[in-house]
Amino acid sequence: KKLAKRLRKQPTEAEKRLWYFLHKKQLDGLRFKRQEAIGQYVADFVCPALKLVVEVDGGQHGIKVKKMRRALHGWSRRGTLSSGSGTTR
Repeated sequence: KKLAKRLRKQPTEAEKRLWYFLHKKQLDGLRFKRQEAIGQYVADFVCPALKLVVEVDGGQHGIKVKKMRRALHGWSRRGTLSSGSGTTR
C-alpha cells in the first residue's frame, strides 16, 4: 500500500497522459483506479468492472511476466482486488 501511494504521487509522464483520459469516468463511464495493489504487485491502472489491468511502463519495474500473470489470473478468478494483506476491496 505504501508503494502504491508513493507511485500515485510520482507518476511518470506516460501515466499522467493516460490518466488525463481515464479519470472521472471519461472512458465510456468506466471507473479506473491508479497504482492499485494486486497481491505483491502494483498495477498502473485497473478497471475493476472489466477486470482490466493496464501497465503503461512495466519494463521499468523489472517484473517477471509469468509471476504477474499468475497474480492477475488469481485476481480475475476472485473478481476482487487483493491488497496483499488478505483483505479485498
